[in-house]
Amino acid sequence: MKIRVDYDLCEANAVCMAECPEVFKVDDEDNLHILNEDPSEELRTKVEAAVRLCPKQALALED
Repeated sequence: MKIRVDYDLCEANAVCMAECPEVFKVDDEDNLHILNEDPSEELRTKVEAAVRLCPKQALALED
């Protein structure tokens, strides 16, 4: 599972960080950082929720 971010769409709303802080972080300057681009399967449910709930649909998963 790989996470892809379209930074042109991302508004750093931090919805993804709220869903899965182990993988997503929005810093004080509103920049999204992926802490782990290839998270373990045990985080799949949380990562899928973060992708699904992204208000700008800036996140995607590749298997």
